[in-house]
Amino acid sequence: MPHRVVDFFRSSNDSIHNIKASVQRRSNPNSRSASRERSTRHSSAASSVLEDVTDHNTQTPVYTALPVKMAEVKDKLKEKDSHTHHRISFPSLHLGGSKTSKEQPQNPNASLSWKIESPPAVMHGEPENSTGALVSGQLLLDVKEEGFEVENFSAKLEIHVVQKRPFAGHCQSCSNQTKELKSWSFLSEPTTLSKRIHEFPFSILLDGHLPASTDNPVVAIRYDFTAEVTPKTSGPAIKLAKTIDVKRSLQVPELPHHSIRIFPPTNIAASVHFSQVMHPISTNTVTLRLDGIVKHNIEAKSVEYWKLKRLSWKLEENMETVAPACDKHAPKDPETGVSMKKGTKRTDSRIIAHADMHNGWKSDYSPSGCIEMEIQCALPPSVKAACDMKSEDGTEVTHQLVVEMVVVQEYAPTAHPKHITPTGVARILRMHFGVVITERAGLGVSWDNEAPPIYQDVPPSPPSYSCAVPYESVEDLSLNRRSGESGRTASPAYEGPAPPMSPATPATPAIEANNSSR
Repeated sequence: MPHRVVDFFRSSNDSIHNIKASVQRRSNPNSRSASRERSTRHSSAASSVLEDVTDHNTQTPVYTALPVKMAEVKDKLKEKDSHTHHRISFPSLHLGGSKTSKEQPQNPNASLSWKIESPPAVMHGEPENSTGALVSGQLLLDVKEEGFEVENFSAKLEIHVVQKRPFAGHCQSCSNQTKELKSWSFLSEPTTLSKRIHEFPFSILLDGHLPASTDNPVVAIRYDFTAEVTPKTSGPAIKLAKTIDVKRSLQVPELPHHSIRIFPPTNIAASVHFSQVMHPISTNTVTLRLDGIVKHNIEAKSVEYWKLKRLSWKLEENMETVAPACDKHAPKDPETGVSMKKGTKRTDSRIIAHADMHNGWKSDYSPSGCIEMEIQCALPPSVKAACDMKSEDGTEVTHQLVVEMVVVQEYAPTAHPKHITPTGVARILRMHFGVVITERAGLGVSWDNEAPPIYQDVPPSPPSYSCAVPYESVEDLSLNRRSGESGRTASPAYEGPAPPMSPATPATPAIEANNSSR
């Protein structure tokens, strides 16, 4: 290695091409012949150049030709490096840590927030019988300077439906449908506000037929609450955007549902007890009993058994919706040219929970034998199961519990019941049960049963006391008043016969004494 460095400094007057050729020749002995030919070719060319130079200028025959060749080589190397190490920039590419979107400018003079005072919005019961959910709260406008002028202040609540498989792809109108439920106009005229927190109450009663909030692979439904304050002076508008989570809770029956299934041509009968209502994060216990698994053949003097080899269950979620078409993509009526309402049905299904069992049941092969077991159907929180719902626009979410069992047939002689022989016959027993997944009831009472009366329902004055008895026909009762006494009136004299009284105990003086003492 040191001798190569010395050779490099000694041959500084040589061209770079010759240096590279010498290095390659030392590393690869097979290429010596080719390198010799290239070196002779370059040396002959260099000698011709030197001869031309010596003809014109004999004083500096060598030192005038080599710098020209070195400059050309350096230019070529620079050009090559510029091509190989070119930096590629992507203006639209933002690496992690950079902000992809600019934040909305904030008004330094005021800020807007809200405070919900009502319980969580939960609709109790079926859509046909539900009284809805009550949502009430306050909008808090925090003014940070004196004399803040506001042009107007309004808010609105909308139901927003997002079609994840729209009628026309890449169309915002087909993907998003909104419907305004209620709007509020808190300040409709220019108003000057002082420096403090101003409260603006709002309330709304969500009808019971409205769908609950959901987010599944087909459609998403949410309730968007937006408020906007427009300042009169220069400055950005103050906006507030929130989402209200609306849920629906169905009543859980006190007793579990009982279902009996028979599987012909066999004598197997399945008796199932389970709860039809489940919660997103809960465990449902299913009790299963199989009867008719033993059959005695008196003529053949044998016994046939049905043995359970495997049991599997799964919980399916079926989603269905209608993706409407916007005015642009809706077909036109050929006669009137008006857009017709048209939509495409979208369906999807997925398995949100499942399990396979190969043991864990009790088997009894007596003449009246049976198989008993319990299944724990659990919904993990990571699945994010959608609750059952049905809306007027065609959106529907349902669930189904599927239980599948594999049984095989075996027989044994009656005299030797332990000598069991498989017959090679197997059956797959499948059962479907409809279940409902709903949110928990929370307090379990609807808003109309627990909330105080609304101010609009209170009459302006207290109720009047009405009596059906005419006061004119009622005899006026009063007490007569003796002169010199306390001024009390006494009752009129009794006109009927006086009751018999004992002479030993005069009653009247005692009464008079009492009156006088008073």
